[in-house]
Amino acid sequence: MTVTFVRRSSRRGGIAAANRTSSTSGTRAALAVLGALAATACLPAPALAADAAPLKIGFIGTLSGPGGALGQDQYDALMLAVEQKGGKLGGVPVQIVRQDDQLKPDLALQEAQQLISRDGVKIITGVTFSNVMMAIHKPVTSAGVVLIGSNAGPTQLAGAGCSPLFFSTSWNNDELHEAGGQLATNLGYKRVYVMAPNYQAGRDAVSGFKRDYRGSIADEVYTQVNQPDYSAELAQLQAAQPDAVYVFYPGGMGVNFVKQYRQAGLLGKIPLISVSTIDGTTLPALKEIAVGAITSSPYSPDLKNPQNTQFVAAFTKKYGRAPSMYAAQSYDAATLLDTAIATVKGNVSDSKALRQALANAKFESVRGPFSFDANQFPRAGFYRVDVVRGANGASFETKGPIVPKVNNPIAQQCKMN
Repeated sequence: MTVTFVRRSSRRGGIAAANRTSSTSGTRAALAVLGALAATACLPAPALAADAAPLKIGFIGTLSGPGGALGQDQYDALMLAVEQKGGKLGGVPVQIVRQDDQLKPDLALQEAQQLISRDGVKIITGVTFSNVMMAIHKPVTSAGVVLIGSNAGPTQLAGAGCSPLFFSTSWNNDELHEAGGQLATNLGYKRVYVMAPNYQAGRDAVSGFKRDYRGSIADEVYTQVNQPDYSAELAQLQAAQPDAVYVFYPGGMGVNFVKQYRQAGLLGKIPLISVSTIDGTTLPALKEIAVGAITSSPYSPDLKNPQNTQFVAAFTKKYGRAPSMYAAQSYDAATLLDTAIATVKGNVSDSKALRQALANAKFESVRGPFSFDANQFPRAGFYRVDVVRGANGASFETKGPIVPKVNNPIAQQCKMN
């Protein structure tokens, strides 16, 4: 990233030198001041541009704890995009001000307020978990700051709670799991057992899944956030004898659940369908343990398009791991910002103009065709992605798109001001 220094010494030096002149040299002092001012005024335009401070962009994500890998992928992909563009977005030097919310909504709110009041940011991106997004969304957008989520997508913000200053490069929680429900239906499973952690995204997961699933629910179980042991729940699951299991356990929760599902002898016996459970952040820890699982995902590293091909190669080379959907969505957020900042010529203080530039931005997404719906969430595809055993161990293999429904009822509830 480029580092830009603010040089203000010449003018202050000229005035200080004049003030040190004795009173008997008043004329010379006045001439010295005028000369210094004239010299400053005659600086060429490029020198003044070089003095400009970089554009500060805030990043808030969960970078520690069991969910830390998710936020780290978001941050790493953002920084990769900035590095690829020479430390700039939209042709403007940028400084990313990073904050770790530690999956604590109250802390995230404090960090957002600091980014706005202390650092003067006009743009905040990132945000990993939905309860954090719900805590900061209104305070940030009410302050006239543009918020671009690259993962968390509370359903309320895609519907009646939408905001002109909020954009998402991911999905809303219901939509993510509606695709999972459609996938389970396509696979012909008649009775599905559903499990998720008991917080905003977990409840949205179950709601979204049930909306597009055409079978019956054997049971729906909510567990504690960051619960390490699922043995009791797995015993209940096995006793229910469902046709398949659908789970949403992001980060470390997913690692623990899938390991225990395999140890209980269930993987291969009762089909496991997951969303945000087995992905690029958890597969390195799970390895062959996860082989045989089916995932519904908005992204896979093997998607065939030019933007994704170069992104996967660059991310893998820099960080030594394949990118997850969290990385992909954050890279898209950076590309979106690059396009919009260029459109407003770096003047992000005009939030209305910036919002218009974001809404109309045309850019190449790593996920394939991408555009914004009326609620400023993406119109983008979802895919069936299986965990398979390859030449180098476990990997993801895209089996094809999951066809979404034509009308999005959540988006229809959004009335932009």
